[in-house]
Amino acid sequence: MTLDVKIGQMLMVGFRGLAVDEQSPIIRDIQEQHLGGIILFDYDSVLQIPERNIQNSAQVAQLIASLQGAAQSPLLVAIDQEGGRVNRLKECFGFPPTVSAQYLGERDQPELTRQHAGTTAKILSELGINLNFAPVVDLNVNPDCPVIGRVERSFSAEPERVTAHARAWIQAHHVHHVCCALKHFPGHGSATKDTHRDFVNVTESWSPDELLPYQHLIQEDLCDMVMTAHIFHAALDPLWPATLSRSILHDLLRRDLGYEGIIISDDLHMKAISARYSLETSILQALDAGVDLLTFGNNLDYDEHIAAKVTAIIKDLIVRGVVSEARIEQSFQRISRLKKRFLENM
Repeated sequence: MTLDVKIGQMLMVGFRGLAVDEQSPIIRDIQEQHLGGIILFDYDSVLQIPERNIQNSAQVAQLIASLQGAAQSPLLVAIDQEGGRVNRLKECFGFPPTVSAQYLGERDQPELTRQHAGTTAKILSELGINLNFAPVVDLNVNPDCPVIGRVERSFSAEPERVTAHARAWIQAHHVHHVCCALKHFPGHGSATKDTHRDFVNVTESWSPDELLPYQHLIQEDLCDMVMTAHIFHAALDPLWPATLSRSILHDLLRRDLGYEGIIISDDLHMKAISARYSLETSILQALDAGVDLLTFGNNLDYDEHIAAKVTAIIKDLIVRGVVSEARIEQSFQRISRLKKRFLENM
């Protein structure tokens, strides 16, 4: 594989369109930038219209088939389908109703969670979606957290209960050959602000208990992918938020918790990152920290050339000797292993 291919495989990008053809920017990026993954949304946040990538099941399946048909190697096709409020495949598009993680955690019947997750995973698989950005394993430390507790995305404040329901969720997805991303490392549940909008400091509210679901699921080999949080914790890293922190991702997640799989960033267009750091700084720090997949949802800001820009920045960092080709190879191998495991029958 060429360096360009390896870099492209490290990019997860969002796009506009219910259908694509040879002139579509995303098709160009799949073919020319060798994109490794795409993410689907139901709502265009920039244009503020309820039309993005999802209209009905037949349309979504055809869209994904067209995207995969343009790719030299199978794409990771991702979606946020947690259930409840974070639910891209909505009833208005003809999909069945879903329930929130909090609903399932309060009932505390992992078999019920397995059933709901199995229904979700079956739908995803039939559409061609092979990566669900779920389950949320954030502890419900602060029920008023605007992006976790308040919108019922956490199973529980108790690490053991979160672990049990996350386990059932992941196992149900694996039955249908859909991989999962645990989120948001090292824990977003105690936050008082929203990283989509602002800098978020959890130094005083975060607890080491928030690591326990990751620890257990890593030990059980049920961790396909870990998504970072853009939160800042001065005691873990006095300079950088988690997504850009080598101390948090390399030292804590990889060294201390023994995690060897893919680390994927939360959306790098979120204001906790994009409003404070240049694109080059964000990319450099994320790579140094250990991020393998760089996510640009293209739905908080929109730039149809984002894949080419990111690729050019990474290649320039390599030419300047700031990032090594060995570092790119490391991420490429992790991504290839996951694709071989879940996508080899595509």
